[in-house]
Amino acid sequence: MERRVVITGLGLVSPLGLGVPENWEAALAGRSGIGPITHFDPSRSATLFAGEVKNFDPTVAMDAKEVKRFEPFIHYALAATAEAMADCGLKLDGDSDLAERTGVIYGSGMGGLGGIEETKMTLVEKGPRRVSPFFVPSCIINMAAGMISLKHGLQGPNYGVVSACSSGGHALADAFHLIRRGEADVMVTGGAESTITELAVAGFNSARALSTHNDNPQGASRPFSADRDGFVIAEGAGTLILEDLEHARARGAKIYAEVIGAGASADAYHITAPAPDGRGAARAMQAALRSAGLAPQAVGYINAHATATDLGDAMETKAIKQVFGEHAYKLAISSTKSMHGHLLGAAAAIEGILTVLALKHQILPPTINYGTPDPECDLDCVPNQARPVEGLDVAISNSFGFGGTNITLVFKRWAGVE
Repeated sequence: MERRVVITGLGLVSPLGLGVPENWEAALAGRSGIGPITHFDPSRSATLFAGEVKNFDPTVAMDAKEVKRFEPFIHYALAATAEAMADCGLKLDGDSDLAERTGVIYGSGMGGLGGIEETKMTLVEKGPRRVSPFFVPSCIINMAAGMISLKHGLQGPNYGVVSACSSGGHALADAFHLIRRGEADVMVTGGAESTITELAVAGFNSARALSTHNDNPQGASRPFSADRDGFVIAEGAGTLILEDLEHARARGAKIYAEVIGAGASADAYHITAPAPDGRGAARAMQAALRSAGLAPQAVGYINAHATATDLGDAMETKAIKQVFGEHAYKLAISSTKSMHGHLLGAAAAIEGILTVLALKHQILPPTINYGTPDPECDLDCVPNQARPVEGLDVAISNSFGFGGTNITLVFKRWAGVE
């Protein structure tokens, strides 16, 4: 018998703020977290702005020595996880059985890219002997999961997930399946990214993927609008604590929502562009609904991948219409990337958290900066202002990535009486 999986803890570090309450308040207010790039001198770049994390002190989650040894994506992952672990109230207290049944699966798309850039310069300018012994462990993607495991004494399954901008979603899906199958009782999962570097911005600019609205950074991310011109690169981390329902009930844990399905697919079309007819994204949503045992009409809200690229937003709209038919026009669909930017491998984690909070509080975050309607994106995108709702029971969150990788997660409102 498949076990039920619930969410008992949340943690967030993003351009919208530090911690879940600050992020949720900003999202409902429709505030943008986008601003001028300060992590490097962007004067040579075509894009001068990004979604940087502000006022962050990594020593909230690690000591000063460790801060120097590890890349920012690990700092963010540890901070978000510290909040989520405190939030869920899980105490290992020397319980070896619980430690062995608690694991970590954490995603990132590019890991310690900044450290790789800096170390290459050190190698060229100063030679091999000046390369830090911490270079490799500070940059490799699985070390976010590794450090979370070390910090909290978690001895269950432990690995990193790399699937571009779907990474955090695939991590969450894997964690969900492990608990559902009975291979773990608790899983720490999510995604982290920190790649606002000159090289990354140059690469995405060369691919014509980034917005260049340098005169209006806060208004640059324009999902579903006809005048959209690309995504806004961002950084941060989101952590969710997933738990077997009976385990959570036995310890009296509070429950945010239930994870009831996950579906993945591949476009098999192009290295960066999505299949324009939306077939790959549609298959992921259909697989997720099958996993959840739901008809399309059960879904009331979609947190869209919608990055504000010309092809991507139109493709996702087509995919939603394929899956939901006429019901697509009754759905509320928002892209919170309009506010926090595109966190790449961490995007699915932060967006999953915002979707869970929308279910819990019965209010939908908006798609801000929506101005000029696009006939190809003609669904209800919750434009510009948050929207209170009643009776919202099921929501999905989409994430798609380079290489044609797609993941959809299905969340159910927790009524507290089931």
